[in-house]
Amino acid sequence: QVQLVESGGGSVQAGGSLRLSCVASGLTFDYYNMGWFRQAPGKEREGVSCISWSGGSTYYADSVKGRFTISRDNAKNTLYLQIDSLKPEDTAMYVCAAAGTCSRPLLPRTWGYWGQGTQVSVSS
Repeated sequence: QVQLVESGGGSVQAGGSLRLSCVASGLTFDYYNMGWFRQAPGKEREGVSCISWSGGSTYYADSVKGRFTISRDNAKNTLYLQIDSLKPEDTAMYVCAAAGTCSRPLLPRTWGYWGQGTQVSVSS
């Protein structure tokens, strides 16, 4: 059974930073592309970033480019998202995903496994 467990969310002021983590189990982690999505209340799920199985290729949505950094540690079955220069519009539930197409556009429907999410709230 595949499990993706996120952590690291919280409430921060604009300009602050957070580091999100996603620990995967039940799958051969280094076989799969991994991604981060986010969903704000009343909005559709949005692709934020993804990384290839090897870590050699990454993608970022235009809205986060230059502020977010995705990485993975295949030895620890863990995916990370470093979020810097947070803005109020970054407020959302951030969800980890596995086994999908890591390319533009980053579409939720192409991803097979999902975590429960970790909440990020940014105040101005």
